[in-house]
Amino acid sequence: MRQSLPGQRPAQKRAFTGRGGLPVVVIGAGPYGLSVAAHLRTAGIPVRIFGDVLGSWRHAMATGMFLKSTPAATDLSAPEPGGRLADFREAHGEPELTELTPIPCDVFVRYGQWFQKRYVGEVEPARVVSLDRDGDAFTVRLDDGQHLSAAAVVVATGLNGLSYIPQDLRRLAPGAAGPDALVSHTSHHTDLSRFAGRRVAVIGGGQSALESAALLHEADAQAQVLVRERRVLWGTTPDLVRPWTQRLVKPASPLGTGWILAAVCKAPGGVRQLPASARLLLFTRALGPSGGWWLRERVEGVVPVRTSCRVIGAVADADAVRLELAGPTGGPEILVVDHVLAATGYRLDLDVLPFLSDVVRKAVVRVRDSKAPHLNGGFESSVPGLYFTGSLAAPMFGPMMRFVAGTQYAATRITRHVVTAP
Repeated sequence: MRQSLPGQRPAQKRAFTGRGGLPVVVIGAGPYGLSVAAHLRTAGIPVRIFGDVLGSWRHAMATGMFLKSTPAATDLSAPEPGGRLADFREAHGEPELTELTPIPCDVFVRYGQWFQKRYVGEVEPARVVSLDRDGDAFTVRLDDGQHLSAAAVVVATGLNGLSYIPQDLRRLAPGAAGPDALVSHTSHHTDLSRFAGRRVAVIGGGQSALESAALLHEADAQAQVLVRERRVLWGTTPDLVRPWTQRLVKPASPLGTGWILAAVCKAPGGVRQLPASARLLLFTRALGPSGGWWLRERVEGVVPVRTSCRVIGAVADADAVRLELAGPTGGPEILVVDHVLAATGYRLDLDVLPFLSDVVRKAVVRVRDSKAPHLNGGFESSVPGLYFTGSLAAPMFGPMMRFVAGTQYAATRITRHVVTAP
């Protein structure tokens, strides 16, 4: 699947990582960026990492939110023992968290900052604004005007810039959707108390929608949730002592119980070997929208939730929004609210990454029926030396890449590929 850019020598002859003193550049300082940088540095490879440490958890999640993952599925990948969430808690004299303890986002942020200082070192806050190919190397331009050359680049930008709002709702925000527009995405908010006393329709049936609705209600907003599915799914309370028969029928995994989830977590490389149609089905169906078990009592019977409800039209009406809804009873219904909060997920689309040059963007082969990159077993794209990890790798390696639990597999494979690449 490799291909060369115009004027580029064949991939097997290129000078690669570490040669000529060029570093590997990691774009993004979330769980995947930090984990990859930690492993590369331990392998003796010069690294420069750019980004805001755990920026999405600090700036794209509302105050008061919790992680849906369990503690065992929330460890960043350290190149040596001692870097788990439990180790961080012990180092700070804090009790170890169990599966019955939801993890506050601020705890995870503090853990990520501790991990960075311990295993990664300096993270440069400059933003990468341009990435281009220059012979066998890459040219990286920063927002402060600096230019640097890199032997390889790892894109670990997470879901930044990939938020999805349906077109009907986006029309309500003539400029750009955001906190001050009539429609916004859940990732636009760090404080939902701004909606106190206002009518808010939350679109979606997953964790983001349900937890946002709970926080809105608790901030004295008039929230209601509009869900397309026939019912809301909730996680089950963890059983810390499961009999062997249950463990056999539904083995545990970082993403939940069941043989399918256990298999995709055990062997992400095996997922990559599946036919494209099977990978796509797994990507879209393996983990549907649901709410954490600990959230249920804050929503069910507390916040109005309409199921089998679709938004079929939306019109701005002065400072309000008129939503046309289609429900199970047939005829359309009008709902007037002050704001629409879209918890409608993310779309994996390389075309919206602003820093990729047109030449590089066009050279990256995509997964069939997707705008995500096609990757080899080392997470390298069709552009030699350009790697993608995290959510952008999920269509190739399976749903574990959408969660922190995938950092170990990704960081070790990328590092091994960088070290051994010709």
